[in-house]
Amino acid sequence: MSGTVPRRIAVIAGGGAFPREVALAARLAGYDPVTIALRGFADRSTRREADAVVDMLDPAALVARLGELRIDGVVLAGGVVRPGPLAVASAYAAFRNRTEIARVLAKGDDGLLRAVVGFIEERGWPVLGVDSVAPGLLVREGAATKALPDASLSEAIRVGRACLAALGPFDVGQAVVVSGTRIVAVEGPEGTRAMMARVAELRRSGRLRKDDAPGVLVKAAKAGQDRRVDLPAVGPKTVEEARKAGLAGIAVAAGEVVMIEGELMVREADRAGLFIHGFAP
Repeated sequence: MSGTVPRRIAVIAGGGAFPREVALAARLAGYDPVTIALRGFADRSTRREADAVVDMLDPAALVARLGELRIDGVVLAGGVVRPGPLAVASAYAAFRNRTEIARVLAKGDDGLLRAVVGFIEERGWPVLGVDSVAPGLLVREGAATKALPDASLSEAIRVGRACLAALGPFDVGQAVVVSGTRIVAVEGPEGTRAMMARVAELRRSGRLRKDDAPGVLVKAAKAGQDRRVDLPAVGPKTVEEARKAGLAGIAVAAGEVVMIEGELMVREADRAGLFIHGFAP
């Protein structure tokens, strides 16, 4: 370690543009970021610009790159697909016994993410949250768009927040869709995108009628969630999914949800007539 406050940080990059946004925002905040791309997840642009590329299931290579690059701290950014239990057990057999690995896998995605954080920190590198190195990427409180939620939509947001608070301890998901006071869909392991596709299909099939109350996507971090990993995120694709699902807007917890490509997301929402609203968690 080069000091008590990490300055040279490694952005461990999964899929999408978000890792590049994190690296840029961290540099503007005074950090010295390098990028380690995860093979099979990081896109071509990220891999081309990365300082190193490693396999997600090669922890020894990751540890080696962190040492070679003289890293002070680590940030995890971008999407990955959870590997199967046999692959995890094989990859981490040199660092964990099989009983411990089985116990971690039994705890779901949250347990696996916490184990990854623990693995990195045990080897001397603190894992930092995006909110600490790039707070400007988080959704701010209030309206981000020209459209605003009216009283009925504000009530739908309240219902969605209450549902997420109740489900949080069960590691179910980070998002729901609400129509009026009715929970239309709950995010599961398939993720927000697949949930939104289900809502769009309900709309097409007539299970959700045009005269039903307008729907709202509500998204927030789970209660007790480790903010260093897997913060919920929205972006331009979320706007497109909301439009296809016939929703009126997107409401997210301010300060705990990441906005990917924020300027583009707001433009797309304004173009579609949707609202984006950050509520106080």
